[in-house]
Amino acid sequence: MSIHKEGRTLLFWLLIILAAINFGLYQIIPEQETTLNLVLLFSIIIYILILQFFRNPYVQLPDEDRLVFAPADGKVVVIEETNEDEYLHEKRKQVSIFMSPINVHVNRSPIKGIVEYFKYHPGKYLVAWHPKSSLENERTTMVLKHAGGVKILVRQIAGAVARRIKWYVKEGTPLAQGGEFGFIKFGSRVDVFLPLDAEVLVSIDEKTKGGRTPIARLK
Repeated sequence: MSIHKEGRTLLFWLLIILAAINFGLYQIIPEQETTLNLVLLFSIIIYILILQFFRNPYVQLPDEDRLVFAPADGKVVVIEETNEDEYLHEKRKQVSIFMSPINVHVNRSPIKGIVEYFKYHPGKYLVAWHPKSSLENERTTMVLKHAGGVKILVRQIAGAVARRIKWYVKEGTPLAQGGEFGFIKFGSRVDVFLPLDAEVLVSIDEKTKGGRTPIARLK
């Protein structure tokens, strides 16, 4: 287990601020032990909560040519057929994974492939499970082209709390299956658009692990 690079600066300054608050209170009200202990306990809890959010567990990268793996830790909230109108312009099977604030928020490539298309879209901050969040919220769209020619579209969607989407790819970037391509802070959603003939291997409300849970099998 390590701490993700997106959280290191925040955690450093948070530690300095909390230490300064506790030290300052000790200088001002040294006789009020109950208050000092409560503030210290609250500081520790806050720091641990933020620390766990930025955890980055080791993932052994899969190498399964026909399997599509979950791009994120979370819970499956959507499985449906829908029209993908931004880039593929065809009907697809959509699998959406909701990431709560307690989940690991690293985003991982569901397949091995080359980034054929990538675009960032500014937008709103509706709750991540809102039906319109996929089209109206701040988001990124990435299309991965598999060596066999199959294309998978992956969309990062910011939620009401998550207002910082990070990505580490551009068009032409090669990605290993399970390789890290982005990060979303404090709760969000990731959509995967699969070919219609793909066999979905998960069900609604099923928990997933990024880069470890197979969500579909390609034909």
